[in-house]
Amino acid sequence: MRTAKIYRNSVLVGTIREDADKSYSFEYENEYFQNNKLPAVSLTMPKTKKQYKSSNLFPFFFNMLAEGENRKIQLRRHQLSEDDHFGLLLATSSVDAIGAIVVAEVNGNK
Repeated sequence: MRTAKIYRNSVLVGTIREDADKSYSFEYENEYFQNNKLPAVSLTMPKTKKQYKSSNLFPFFFNMLAEGENRKIQLRRHQLSEDDHFGLLLATSSVDAIGAIVVAEVNGNK
C-alpha cells in the first residue's frame, strides 16, 4: 500500500492511497471538508465525507502526469514501469507541479 497527502496551496486537502490490488481511494481531511471557503480538489471529486474509490487512478490525478517523451524520460529516471501511474505521480508531483496541487508521499510506503 502506498499513500500520499494532497495539498492545495500548502493546505492539506486529503489522502490518496493505492492498495495492493491496484485500487485507489481518496478521502478529504475533516478540517478541509468543514471549511466552506475551501474548494474541492476537482469538479469530479466534490467535497464529501465519503471515501472515493476506483479501480483506476482518479482522472484528476492521472492528468497531472506527463505524456509522450517527457513521460518516458521520467519513467527511466525514476526506474518505474510504464503502468506505475501512482509511482510516477509520487515521483513527479511533489516538486515542480503545475498548478496549486502537490502530492507528497507519506514515509514508510511499501
